[in-house]
Amino acid sequence: MSVTVDPDVAAGLDHFRTLVAGQQPVWPDAERLDSVRETLSQVPPLVVPTQLETLTDRLAAAGRGEAFLLQGGDCAETFAEANADRIRNKVRTILQMAVVLTHGASMPVVKMGRMAGQYAKPRSSTEETRDGTTLPAYRGDMVNGHAFTEEARIPDPARLLEGYNISAATLNVVRALTTGGFADLRHVHEWNRGFMTNPAYSRYERTATEIDRAIRFMSACGADFEALRTVEFFVSHEALLLDYERAMTRISSRSGLPYDASGHFLWIGERTRHIDGAHVDFLSRVSNPVGVKLGPTTSADDALALQEKLNPDGVPGRLTFITRMGASRIREALPPLVEKVTAQGGPVTWVTDPMHGNTITSDSGYKTRRLEDVLDEVRGFFEVHRALGSIPGGLHVELTGDDVTEVLGGSEEIDDAGLALRYETLVDPRLNHQQSLEMAFQVAEMLQA
Repeated sequence: MSVTVDPDVAAGLDHFRTLVAGQQPVWPDAERLDSVRETLSQVPPLVVPTQLETLTDRLAAAGRGEAFLLQGGDCAETFAEANADRIRNKVRTILQMAVVLTHGASMPVVKMGRMAGQYAKPRSSTEETRDGTTLPAYRGDMVNGHAFTEEARIPDPARLLEGYNISAATLNVVRALTTGGFADLRHVHEWNRGFMTNPAYSRYERTATEIDRAIRFMSACGADFEALRTVEFFVSHEALLLDYERAMTRISSRSGLPYDASGHFLWIGERTRHIDGAHVDFLSRVSNPVGVKLGPTTSADDALALQEKLNPDGVPGRLTFITRMGASRIREALPPLVEKVTAQGGPVTWVTDPMHGNTITSDSGYKTRRLEDVLDEVRGFFEVHRALGSIPGGLHVELTGDDVTEVLGGSEEIDDAGLALRYETLVDPRLNHQQSLEMAFQVAEMLQA
């Protein structure tokens, strides 16, 4: 069914083109870009408005302390790794973490992947130089290739369309897993198969046994467990490439409101959250629930301005602030923001991203993080909210379901030399499957407290 678009709404959606848009690639072929944008404007949506309304309600519950958001996935997805096994491993890891959190804190967990669209990344420099050769920086598979060659590094608009197709295929796998029986809570033991015995997995097995015992007891009492067969699972990505996001915007036939059909939840990064910038303007005009990354230089007035721009009507669940302060800064940088927003602003769901503020370079030259620093930032996040009487609403982490060696520490005691064993990320280091479970148990204890 065709939808009549209000001319003012359409003009508003394109207003970002008159503003400064940071972190955008320089597409060398304008005609090809226009052709891809036209194609993307006609493809089926990846998400629909009713799903966005449901997620907004779930995030509102997290903001009130009635649920907890768990958002995780790759720093940057790659086309080559969009296969069923890796997608399954990521979904399984998030489901296992959610089980630990739900069991430990007796609280519903909103499950969300950094998946099916996280194919672009902001970069600190527009160029990269190696051995005297300078080429455009790698900005993610949706823009250019990682190989350090002139051909690979040229931004190619056709990659936007490839990103859409692979996102659609990824979503198909995610839906099959979460609605086809794989996510059935009665199979919690099976999610742990194939992993070596270690403290994190042994603890998970004990949790799974307790859940299994409780389910058997309720079954004996005649309870109906049909609801345990499926789970709600949402997908998200940073709304970085505005040519893609605008082309994927649709008008709801029911409400007449625009929504970005590229994902359920979209966020604005620390590098693009300028109040007068193109990213903030564009996301202020779509009806998806949105997030903003807030680093340690964010002022309370910055946060209030973003809140007024992105959620002027004060809709609960519409706006999530994702703080990424660093373990050494969280306890001093976060309180002024929370205090002023709580006192003067509307509803906000507060979430911690303990990864991006704790990046270091190892002695051997690897970009990495220490698990202890990551966990300390989460502890600081909970301490601040507990002291102020506000709600710690969620956790946003970069993780993989594979046994990579990219983050130092954990019960595996990954050290500098161990990083070289399976360091696979093309951009930022991720928690591996075991470290993700370790984090879930510690966060569950924080939620209990």
